Amino acid sequence: MSVYIDQMGRPVELPASPRSIVSLVPSITELLYTLQLDDQVTGITKFCIHPNNWFREKTRVGGTKAIKTSVIQELRPDLIIANKEENVKEQVEELAQHYPVWVTDVNNLADAMEMIEQIGAITSTQSRATRLISQINAAFSDLQNKNRDVKTGYLIWRNPYMTIGSDTFIHDMLGRCGFKNIFDHTTRYPAIDTWQLAQCDLLLLSSEPYPFQQKHIDELQAELPNTRIILVDGEMFSWYGSRLLHAPAYFTSLLQQL
Repeated sequence: MSVYIDQMGRPVELPASPRSIVSLVPSITELLYTLQLDDQVTGITKFCIHPNNWFREKTRVGGTKAIKTSVIQELRPDLIIANKEENVKEQVEELAQHYPVWVTDVNNLADAMEMIEQIGAITSTQSRATRLISQINAAFSDLQNKNRDVKTGYLIWRNPYMTIGSDTFIHDMLGRCGFKNIFDHTTRYPAIDTWQLAQCDLLLLSSEPYPFQQKHIDELQAELPNTRIILVDGEMFSWYGSRLLHAPAYFTSLLQQL
């Protein structure tokens, strides 16, 4: 057994090579797949939709905010991976009384690279993690945003409309695209009114967690005639695991449309 410090600064005692891993974080589940931990990952959430074969075959332990502890108990995990934002604190603390729980806290690209490095270390996949980090960093280095500084809003929810503040991972991704988040004076995910979006040159409607569609563009366009409104792939802006390898190409394609 070894003691590691997670991204919350908590010491976690873990076996040298965990044999039963439960992931409570969709983007990290995909990362574990990329690190080739198929045999070790035994449980995932119902929102861990990538990869599809894991979604179909792995045991589901509930939702990210509604964990079924009885199912986890049957899996007898020697490592549970959670996230400060995506999972409920009280549920994570309860699990930590019985199992080793590694808690991640990712608010920007640097945090994500640190998280990938640490998970590589605790799962004995250091070389694969190091290679992935190098590939992601190279992909982002090639991202050309041309310093657009476009005044941009990003919606994640409807009724009420909710956006993203400056301390979120999505905010960091917007900046790397050259988009100026008009709500960078706020934190986390504030609710807003439509009139506050009037200053936007560009409004991005995310595919998740709320599944915005063309009808929502039409609805908002009537109130924001001078704003360009488009649908975007929320996974590319908010998933901070191995999907980051593909995000810069998606951002480049998005920028070419503008």
